[in-house]
Amino acid sequence: MPADRAAGSGAPRQRAGPGRRGGGGGGGRALSGTGRRVLLWRHGQTTWNVERRFQGQTDIPLTDEGLAQARRSARLLAALRPDAIVSSDLTRTVDTAAELARLVDVPVTLDPALRETYAGEWQGLTNREIEATFPEQFAAWRRGEPVRRGGGELESEVAERMAEAINLAVEKLPDDGTLVVVSHGGAIRCGLGALLGLPRETWGALGALSNCCWSVLGPGARGWRLLEHNAGTLPEPVIGDDV
Repeated sequence: MPADRAAGSGAPRQRAGPGRRGGGGGGGRALSGTGRRVLLWRHGQTTWNVERRFQGQTDIPLTDEGLAQARRSARLLAALRPDAIVSSDLTRTVDTAAELARLVDVPVTLDPALRETYAGEWQGLTNREIEATFPEQFAAWRRGEPVRRGGGELESEVAERMAEAINLAVEKLPDDGTLVVVSHGGAIRCGLGALLGLPRETWGALGALSNCCWSVLGPGARGWRLLEHNAGTLPEPVIGDDV
């Protein structure tokens, strides 16, 4: 597949580490330009998705259905003619991104900062197993409290690295350019929360993304604006008073 591997992407695929680049993540910063657009695309289905196991940064490949999902979605997204594609370096996102890159002849830049949340001992377990093994951690997480799940990253740390990586990629876009970010459900939610400038405790209001669905950010009067969420079809023009 066409890919420009980021430095360090050959490291063991278990943890990108919070604050990889250092400095603020730029959440809510008005980098949207005159008409730049960011599409955050979740990878296709994996066996651990089907088994409802917490994947985190464990490198689980796509199922046959996941690859078919990526191909179907890529045919739609190709119509947007993206100017750049950046992706987590985990196999499930790399293979998803490759389907779009093949159609639009745009190279994929791999960035470990776009990986899913590192969740330590939670990785590989189902929710029922996590609740039985780590009851206090699990309950605190369900209440929306900041928790290092399994000894891993905080959601705020994931948000910081996601927002910084996306902002850096956006800065390289032409005006009115489109960036496709291929990442993971939890990481995308954190990144959206930071880019939209939402308080951390409200991020749960952003519903989960289905496999190979996406969210779209566009320019607003005060920074990024959420235009589409958990979409599986191309965005339609918005006609109305609140535009």
